[in-house]
Amino acid sequence: QVQLVESGGGLVQPGGSLRLSCVATGDNLGYYTVGWFHQAPGKEREGVSCISKNSDSWHYAESVKGRFTISRDYAKNAVYLEMNNLEPEDTAVYSCAASAYVSDVRHVCVHTGVIDVWGQGTQVTVSS
Repeated sequence: QVQLVESGGGLVQPGGSLRLSCVATGDNLGYYTVGWFHQAPGKEREGVSCISKNSDSWHYAESVKGRFTISRDYAKNAVYLEMNNLEPEDTAVYSCAASAYVSDVRHVCVHTGVIDVWGQGTQVTVSS
């Protein structure tokens, strides 16, 4: 079973940037559709961005389109989320997650019931 470890969160001012990393151990992350999800205090967890197994399709939440970019590094067995022009509304715990059997990136981002494994999460705080 794959295990996921996130890093890269922190405190950043509005308009700033962060790069989140999700490194996998125990299995080849290329066998999974992978997504980033966030959960703000008092709100439900929601999909931010998801990437297909061979990196040929992506899904982004409307709120992050044009600001966030998801990518993979197969050699490092990792998935990244580049976050630019951050807004206070982006403040949340960001978690990496993987689905072994669902290939549709939008489906994985919208229906968390198909997720097979979750990382522990990393806090992102956008504040001046």
